[in-house]
Amino acid sequence: MVTERIVGMGAGADLVDDGGRIATQDMVLNIGPQHPSTHGVLRLRITLDGERIVDAEPIVGYMHRGAEKLFEVRDYRQIIVLANRHDWLSAFANELGVVLAAERMLGMDVPVRAVWARTLLAELNRVLNHLMFLGSYPIELGAITPIFYAFRERETLQAVMEEISGGRMHYMFNRVGGLKEDLPAGWLGRARRAVTDVRSRLPDLDRLVMGNEIFLARTKGVGIISPEMVAAYGVSGPIARASGVDFDLRRDEPYLAYGELPVTVVTRTDGDCLSRFQCLFEQLQVSLDLADACLDRLGSLPPGPINTRLPKVLKVPEGATYAWTENPLGINGYYLVSKGDKTPWRLKLRSASFNNIQVLGELLPGALIADMVAILGSMFFVVGDIDK
Repeated sequence: MVTERIVGMGAGADLVDDGGRIATQDMVLNIGPQHPSTHGVLRLRITLDGERIVDAEPIVGYMHRGAEKLFEVRDYRQIIVLANRHDWLSAFANELGVVLAAERMLGMDVPVRAVWARTLLAELNRVLNHLMFLGSYPIELGAITPIFYAFRERETLQAVMEEISGGRMHYMFNRVGGLKEDLPAGWLGRARRAVTDVRSRLPDLDRLVMGNEIFLARTKGVGIISPEMVAAYGVSGPIARASGVDFDLRRDEPYLAYGELPVTVVTRTDGDCLSRFQCLFEQLQVSLDLADACLDRLGSLPPGPINTRLPKVLKVPEGATYAWTENPLGINGYYLVSKGDKTPWRLKLRSASFNNIQVLGELLPGALIADMVAILGSMFFVVGDIDK
């Protein structure tokens, strides 16, 4: 005779309640933090009922560097060094907010060549950011091959970005009043060839991922973010647009040269993991089109200055301003308060990933633990952008 014993999870597994059901206790599970030598640590404190998540709390601050306080004891040239590091995949875009805020306070007009070159480099940086996530997200679901395709394209663009700035990730190419130096001779042609090559090979990555039935099964209908959740938590960027929120600062509040460019805003309505991935992929193609338009305009501009001559000690007039930009991961803003010194009195950073990740507390409950990996990866965040 064989006797079966049903074992529950938790301290009360051997007890039976009045309804004849096994009394179990929820399990509290820590997802992370990983070892601090990795690129960044996020801790999720989740409560499980079996394999289903009943509560989730994102816990941040494990790599907090106090960037905002460091800003206050650095001059405006030195701040750029720190600012391009909080989202290390969007370094050029991070620099832009700082210099735009300072230029606005100074009432400075930036040379037209610098405006168009900044716009071009911002879009190339956006492509580099998106390619990283388009390649790394399938790894979360067990597909390792796409990362090799994505990095092939990244290296093509990294070559021209490295040539112009000398840096692969932290470009330090923006300056208050323009850019560090003019474009190298022949660089526009090499950049155009790089953009053309990347665009021609994107269908390979598209077919590899979007034609995979396992990827589609793991992402379609999983981790749905509603427009109401987007508004409540201040979610922005491709994650918000995947939920039907049609907002993009490049079109709606243009800066740099975006007011003269046909910015196409990619949106979806399902708000699930698949929609977020699709938005990212299509937005990448839009950025390549914008880069081509910038290359056309730069090629037609006559020779001229790329920056503005500044005093040896740069002091920003007393006052306050808020400069926000459409970074690759969402809205990035700097609230600058100056008392007329060479350092800001206050420089508050509004990073995209910080707001985007807060929605996990409402998004994860009800999901299975296996789906948590798919949801977390589809949020496309950088931990330094959360912790600052």
